[in-house]
Amino acid sequence: MYIALIVFLVFGLFILLSSFFTVKQQTAVVIERFGKFLSIRQSGLQLKIPIIDRIAGRVNLKIQQLDVIIETKTKDNVFVKLKVSVQFMVVKETVYDAFYKLEYPHDQITSYVFDVVRAEVPKLKLDDVFERKDDIAIAVKRELNEAMTTYGYTIINTLVTDIDPDIQVKNAMNRINAADREKTVAEFEAEASRIRIVAKAEAEAESKRLQGQGIANQRREIAKGLVESVDVLNRVGINSQEASALIVVTQHYDTLQAIGADTNSNLILLPNSPQAGSDMLNNMIASFSASNQVGELMKKRNEKDHRSKDHKIENHSSTDHSEIQDKEE
Repeated sequence: MYIALIVFLVFGLFILLSSFFTVKQQTAVVIERFGKFLSIRQSGLQLKIPIIDRIAGRVNLKIQQLDVIIETKTKDNVFVKLKVSVQFMVVKETVYDAFYKLEYPHDQITSYVFDVVRAEVPKLKLDDVFERKDDIAIAVKRELNEAMTTYGYTIINTLVTDIDPDIQVKNAMNRINAADREKTVAEFEAEASRIRIVAKAEAEAESKRLQGQGIANQRREIAKGLVESVDVLNRVGINSQEASALIVVTQHYDTLQAIGADTNSNLILLPNSPQAGSDMLNNMIASFSASNQVGELMKKRNEKDHRSKDHKIENHSSTDHSEIQDKEE
């Protein structure tokens, strides 16, 4: 008697416990009664009739991701592997279709991805595949949405996450990119070198200009000083020739002193006798006189050539005029 009571209590407890079940968040449970669809239960504590009702299955309502790797050939006959990531989920209102119409959703999605990619990629060259990978992803998403909506699935997004060409093609592309970068580096280095050369030449030209301007100013001041020195010497009774000789001798010995005081100067041999200043002055006067004579001769020759040329032009004009009159007569 006690054993039968215990068995009855255990059986009753089992029936009571099997009447309740829980459904997790973002999950749907399909309930069948004697093998026939009864209802869909959402998250929370649920009740069913023991033995009569049973849980046929649970459907995940979270966003899922499927990575599909496809190998195909481009328009320029390059084999390439593409990795397409598909993000999808079951719509809560179409759990019935997702559970009963499609048994292996991953296989179905993979088949559609293969079909679309192998239809789109052969139309493109390898470089275009990299540039238009978003267009490929959009085409895959459009095709999948049209097909999977019937089965209660919606496609959230599709991404082409990896494009892997054949290893030989990849090495060739790397060499091309390296060559292009080396070319760019060479162009920048050449431009930088040109800028440095131009800047250096401009700096040297500016330095020469300033140096010439300084020398011109120096010589102008020296000339003014010499004129003032000659005027002072003339006032004390020394004529211009004597004053010039005195100035030349003074400059001569000042130059010798400056050369001797410079520790970095090279060896220079200059005349240092008292007569050296007079000789230098006489040589300078003779050079100036010869230069003036040469200049006068060149000036006279140029004037003579110019007159001869004008005379020829006048004769030619008169001849042409006579010929014109003869023709008119």
